[in-house]
Amino acid sequence: MSILPQHNHCLTRSPAHNPWHRKRIICSATTTPTKPKPSPNQLTFEPQFVTPPNLVTSISTPPVLNDPSLQSTWSHRTWVATGCTTVLVSLAKAIAGAGHSHIWLEPMLAGYIGYILADLGSGVYHWGIDNYGDGSTPIFGNQIEAFQGHHKWPWTITRRQFANNLHALARTVAFFVLPVDLVCNDPTVNAFVGVCSGCIMFSQQFHAWAHGTKSKLPPIVVALQDVGLLVSRSQHGAHHRQPYNNNYCIVSGVWNEFLDKNKVFEALEMALYFKLGVRPRSWSEPTTDWTEETETASQVAVQ
Repeated sequence: MSILPQHNHCLTRSPAHNPWHRKRIICSATTTPTKPKPSPNQLTFEPQFVTPPNLVTSISTPPVLNDPSLQSTWSHRTWVATGCTTVLVSLAKAIAGAGHSHIWLEPMLAGYIGYILADLGSGVYHWGIDNYGDGSTPIFGNQIEAFQGHHKWPWTITRRQFANNLHALARTVAFFVLPVDLVCNDPTVNAFVGVCSGCIMFSQQFHAWAHGTKSKLPPIVVALQDVGLLVSRSQHGAHHRQPYNNNYCIVSGVWNEFLDKNKVFEALEMALYFKLGVRPRSWSEPTTDWTEETETASQVAVQ
């Protein structure tokens, strides 16, 4: 809205005449247009933005449902297929070798150890990514930036398509497991590698399920979460509440209680601080980049 020019008449003392002289002074005032206040019941749709279709989500701008950065590409699908193939080959060789030798206990035990260590590995990696480095860090920069965005908008992980969410880990698994598949025929080694690498590759999917609502998750996933074979929603939910420095493990979460109770990560942070002088992010008061925001109106509107 704008204010039309206003005309005011005022009396001024003329320097050339002594009585009072009437002079007309025209005053005008203009204001910039103001936006009408939105109704509290009116949904506000956030503008879309376009980013490259990779794992990175900006921590300054929330993504929207049709954001390409949340969608899978054929490159993502290819890497996930390759990673799954290497894992399945390793598991198949373990089963075939155990059947041929009639020794099942050692491969099964090795697979269980691989499952347990995958959870520990996911926690160590998650802790490092959450607390150190930034988007410019070599190799891990994209992951660090994505995890920082995830802390501000945790719900985005449930909107990522399957291959988009897993392709980075699948690529790493493929490079490490393929040589083992080619040179190793020991069923115990194959069982360990197959289970451990498979859990690591799918840890991001377990992570996504931990952010899902029970009513929208497959019943088998809910059952596995309830018995503790997959990280539960309640356990991982604590990671997104202050002080943001616990429950880092995202495969089964079996290590979380031990690591948090014994302050293992806090001890590592102290050691790194005294050795390198680097402070972890968990020591600082949470900024807006670490504050969980609820789903925007654009997400709610389509549900």
